[in-house]
Amino acid sequence: QKSYVSLRLRLVNGILIIDKLAGITSHDVVYKVRQALKTKRVGHTGTLDPFATGVMVILVGQATRLAQFLDKDSKEYEAEIRFGFETDTGDRTGSPKSEVQDQKSLSVEALETALASFRGEIEQVPPMYSAKKVDGKKLYELARKGETIERKAVKVRIEKLELLSVPPELADETANDIKTVSVRVACSAGTYIRTLAEDIGRKLGVGAHLTELRRTAAGKFTIDQAITLEELAEMQDPASRLVPMEKVVSHLARIELNEDRAAKTRNGLSTRVFDVSYKDGELVQMLDAAKRLIAIGHYDAAENVVQPKVVLV
Repeated sequence: QKSYVSLRLRLVNGILIIDKLAGITSHDVVYKVRQALKTKRVGHTGTLDPFATGVMVILVGQATRLAQFLDKDSKEYEAEIRFGFETDTGDRTGSPKSEVQDQKSLSVEALETALASFRGEIEQVPPMYSAKKVDGKKLYELARKGETIERKAVKVRIEKLELLSVPPELADETANDIKTVSVRVACSAGTYIRTLAEDIGRKLGVGAHLTELRRTAAGKFTIDQAITLEELAEMQDPASRLVPMEKVVSHLARIELNEDRAAKTRNGLSTRVFDVSYKDGELVQMLDAAKRLIAIGHYDAAENVVQPKVVLV
C-alpha cells in the first residue's frame, strides 16, 4: 500500500504540454486536465485567448509550486494579420472599428520595412481586451462594460519578426481588397501579439487585426512536445505524458545531496557548500541521491550555504 501511494504521488507531479485548440478557454484546458488525471491541483503558466491555439504549459501537483522558477521569459508565435481595418478586440472576434481602408500603398517592401521597425525593445500599451489588471480589475471585464481606461505602456522585446507567407495579390498595387499575411514572432513574455498587429497596421496606415494566432513555443517547451486534450483523454495512462519536475528546472544550477543532507533539506535546513561558483542569490536545484528534485534553494554567499526556498514533499 505504501509503494502504491508513493507511485500515485509521483505520477501526478509534473508538467503537461498541451496543444490548445481554438474555441476553448484556458480555464477549460485546466478543467479537462483535472478530469483526465483525476487530480485537483492543476495550474498554468500563461493563458491563451479562446480563438488562439498552441502551447499551454500546465503544472500538475507539486509542480504548481515551481511556476516562479520556470524558464518562461520567451514565447514564439505564428500569427495571421489581416490588413484594412481594426476591431474593438484587436482580433477577428471583435467588431470593425472603421470602414476598410485603402491599401494601394501596401507592398512587400513597405511591409518588410514596417516589421524591421518593431524588432528589438519596444513599448506597448496593453489592450483593453486582456487579462491584465489595473487597480485590481481585469481590463477585459471593464471593456465588456464599454469602459476604456488609461493604460501605461510597458517595455517588451521582439527578438524575431519575419514574414512566413504573402498573398500573390500583395504585389498588385492596383488591388484594393483585404490582404492577409502570416508572420513568425519570437518575443518576451507579456508581449501582446494583437497589439503588435494593430501597431504594424498603423505604421503602414491601413489598419490591421489578428485573424489567427498559434503559440509554437513557451520557454523551453515547443509545440512538437504537445498533446491535444482529446489525445490526453483517450490515453490509458495520461500521467505518462508528464514531464518530470527535474527537467522543468534543468536550466538552474544544481547540487546533489547525500541522504543525511537531503533529510535536513526536507526540514528546511541549509547546506554548507564548498568549491562552487554560484552567484549570491542564485537559484539552485537541490537533488537527493537518486537525483530527484526535493527543493529549490538559493545561494547565500555570506554564509556559503544553499538555503531551501521551496521544499517539495
